[in-house]
Amino acid sequence: MAATIKSVAEMAGVSIKTVSRVINKEGTVKPDTLKRVEEAITALKYTPNKAARDLASKGASVLGYVYDNPNAYYIIDMQKGILDVCRKNNFELLIHPCDASSKDIAKELVDMVDTAKLAGLILSPPLSEMPDVLGELDDNNINYVRILSGDGAFDSSLPYVLVNDFKAAFDITQHLIKQGHTHIAFIAGDEIHKSTIERFNGYKAALKDANIAFDESLVIKGTYSFETGVKSAETILAMPSHPSAVFACNDEIAAGTLFGARMKGVDVPNDLAIAGFENSPFSRQTFPPLTTASQPTNEIAQHAAASLIQFLRAKKAKLPHENLVHTFVPELVVRASTEKAS
Repeated sequence: MAATIKSVAEMAGVSIKTVSRVINKEGTVKPDTLKRVEEAITALKYTPNKAARDLASKGASVLGYVYDNPNAYYIIDMQKGILDVCRKNNFELLIHPCDASSKDIAKELVDMVDTAKLAGLILSPPLSEMPDVLGELDDNNINYVRILSGDGAFDSSLPYVLVNDFKAAFDITQHLIKQGHTHIAFIAGDEIHKSTIERFNGYKAALKDANIAFDESLVIKGTYSFETGVKSAETILAMPSHPSAVFACNDEIAAGTLFGARMKGVDVPNDLAIAGFENSPFSRQTFPPLTTASQPTNEIAQHAAASLIQFLRAKKAKLPHENLVHTFVPELVVRASTEKAS
């Protein structure tokens, strides 16, 4: 296994920040400490990450996008949106996938910001919704913008972008109800994501609005994955009186549910209507295509990057800045997976 800056720091008995200073020849390290770090680098045959050094040399015109999300389509759209804004504003972008469940995730981000000399971070869920991570970033005076699920104002001096998952989930469930469905299952995504909670609450609110009793047995826990949908289809179709409709927490789950239903010979939508969320390529590539909520991920990413850059420039110029907030409401897109044949 190749040596890392962390292993060098451990061997030399110093912090990662100190190793970074030695690598970047900042001249602020004591001679004996410098010697220990250089000996550790030699012993471990450590080669500093060229990309990180190149970015660091550009000064404070580098942003970092940090994510832990298995949805490749979401990540691609996020990267495209952020890169578009960065290029227009002469900023570089460092992309950093990570494991949000790691006990050292906060330290990992702080060290990355220091090593690559980042001006700020763009955080998407679940990292943007983790108080411990945000607290560590605040304690180290790290600038960031959050993309998170919600529809209300937050007490924050830093910019953030909201996605009103509750309203979109309400609209999807209401659509299913208007199609005559009263026995509607809900397939949840990862509990660590606030979007799961907001979409679930929107589902329940629509049922209540239509005077339909909430049935906890129709709620299936899962993850944001195709496999969750396939397994959930088996569970749903095995129910003594299975639901006539399913609201899946995202399009991957919905596509898996559709696959599982068709494997059992179920007619979608006449025997089982299925709706997803996000309007990813999954929703358009299935047969029948999926009803969903269109989440403008690329536009969300652009707003997040632009808000952070605007904030950084105002801060650098010591100018007052307003709390930059923008809310997106994913729009209902009705397709054949929920439309019964007339």
